[in-house]
Amino acid sequence: VGHRNLPFVKVHTDEGLYGVGEAYSCGPDKATVEVIRDFETWLVGRDPRDVGALRQLLALGSRFPPGVIVSAAISGIEHALWDIAGKAAGVPVYRLLGGRCRDKIRVYGWVRGATPAELVAHAHQVLGKYGFSALKMLPMPPDFHQKPWLTVLKETEARVGALRDAVGDEIDIGLDPHARLFEPVRALELCQVLAPFRPFFVEEAVLPENFDAFARLRRQVGVPLATGEQLYTAYQFRQLLALGAVDIVQPDMCLTGIIEAKRIATLANAAYVSVAPHNPCGPVATTVNVHVAATLSNFLVLEYLPDDDEPRSALVDEPMKLVDGYLQLPEKPGLGIDLNEEGLGQYPFKRWHRPFLFKNDGAIAYQ
Repeated sequence: VGHRNLPFVKVHTDEGLYGVGEAYSCGPDKATVEVIRDFETWLVGRDPRDVGALRQLLALGSRFPPGVIVSAAISGIEHALWDIAGKAAGVPVYRLLGGRCRDKIRVYGWVRGATPAELVAHAHQVLGKYGFSALKMLPMPPDFHQKPWLTVLKETEARVGALRDAVGDEIDIGLDPHARLFEPVRALELCQVLAPFRPFFVEEAVLPENFDAFARLRRQVGVPLATGEQLYTAYQFRQLLALGAVDIVQPDMCLTGIIEAKRIATLANAAYVSVAPHNPCGPVATTVNVHVAATLSNFLVLEYLPDDDEPRSALVDEPMKLVDGYLQLPEKPGLGIDLNEEGLGQYPFKRWHRPFLFKNDGAIAYQ
């Protein structure tokens, strides 16, 4: 769909019910699909309503602890199993997860632009169309990896400052450096430049693998730090939270699945940390996130890519309804969404990878 493949999953039962799910396109995309196909042989003949046991079978039955590709495959299957369970019980999935804590789900939209003027223009367009109360942007200039660091800081200040001036104090602004800063000291300097604009959060200010570095940064900055899209087990998040390294966790439910996401949210709740799920994938993923977010007392906001334009609108029977920056809870049994298989056929698989970014000396830039 333009910038990525979306691996959808459909699980059939001998009772005539079926469920749909979505796996993360973590790449190579066909590797995720092949894992799903192999797992099919593990599941045939079992009761699809035993979601927790089946997830455990897939995770613990694998030779080694699941990596990102296997976790994505498990997540897509698990979504579909919850969809079946909800349909079998005649209730929305969120009812099976403990019931709702809220009536609607706050979402934020992305704004993009190479220059401050382009950012502001796109922000006005997005806010006028969708009524968001929060936005997210790349704070640095898109080509920052090819510029002197002081220039990057000055252009970052101009970009974020222009957006803050344009939208005022009524709109929250999340900032996402995309884990492309290697040295924590650079992240510290960046956060110091951003602090006067009171960001909603700064996401992945440093690479997430080194939790100690993240914890040191959090002790030094005065802005909320967020991370989690590259982590996919409760064990990883437990370590991050134990170090007091983060203010907002961002699990991706196309990597964690629903059960693990709930475990992560519970750990975060005990640490007084809120949850803002990572959600850059397709419309089924958005629906899964809405069901889980409805049940979390410490939910903050959800990343959202609008589903009302093609190709996204052609992939499902009916996209979720957005009203004034909030997604409405589905009331149909299961997830409340179905795939439009005719529409899917219009968008065949295309080999894709993230853009390769290089510094001026030819070295690959962190991305």
